[in-house]
Amino acid sequence: MTPVRLLLCDDHAVVRAGLRALLSSADGIEVVGEAATGEEALAMAARLSPDVVLMDLQLDGGMDGVTATRRLTSECGGTGPRVLVLTMFDTDADITRAIEAGATGYLLKAEHPDGLFTAIRQAASGRTALSTPVADRLMTRLRSPSPTLSPREHEILGQLARGSGNREIARALFISEATVKTHLGRIYGKLGVETRAGAVAVAKERRLLE
Repeated sequence: MTPVRLLLCDDHAVVRAGLRALLSSADGIEVVGEAATGEEALAMAARLSPDVVLMDLQLDGGMDGVTATRRLTSECGGTGPRVLVLTMFDTDADITRAIEAGATGYLLKAEHPDGLFTAIRQAASGRTALSTPVADRLMTRLRSPSPTLSPREHEILGQLARGSGNREIARALFISEATVKTHLGRIYGKLGVETRAGAVAVAKERRLLE
């Protein structure tokens, strides 16, 4: 059986070394290179022609893992490597961005080694590979439609994202502070949060902000 040619991309040298050591014990997987940045991953993928790139999302430097994933999957006309995300982050926003960028799978770094090996082989053959918590989040999101906010609530949410206080929001929208507070209460209830920061975070995850 021809081994799966794998390129590692993670900005932590210790993590890359640990992954290489772990993967050396897996049958049918060959680590052909290591990249510390998105730019390095693109250059090495062009030179080494890996079957799969194991990609972290948070990378030091100018290009993050999502951008690198999009470049790897879109610039080769469908003939480039599969990208399998391996990250610590499991928010709806991170998962959605990675999948929309073309990632074949999304794994968490808490994944069991056998699960990682299987996911790499699945990705190489074009099959989707998801950690169980990620799959659960996607299913929950599909079953729970995004809350419907009124135009005014959208305006206030946008002001919250800019860091505006109640008085600033009232002045910007020509309404009273009491009305702002009423709208905030409704927004919190619809989003299932209790704070301004929580409202902004959930709104970003669910793409309710422009």
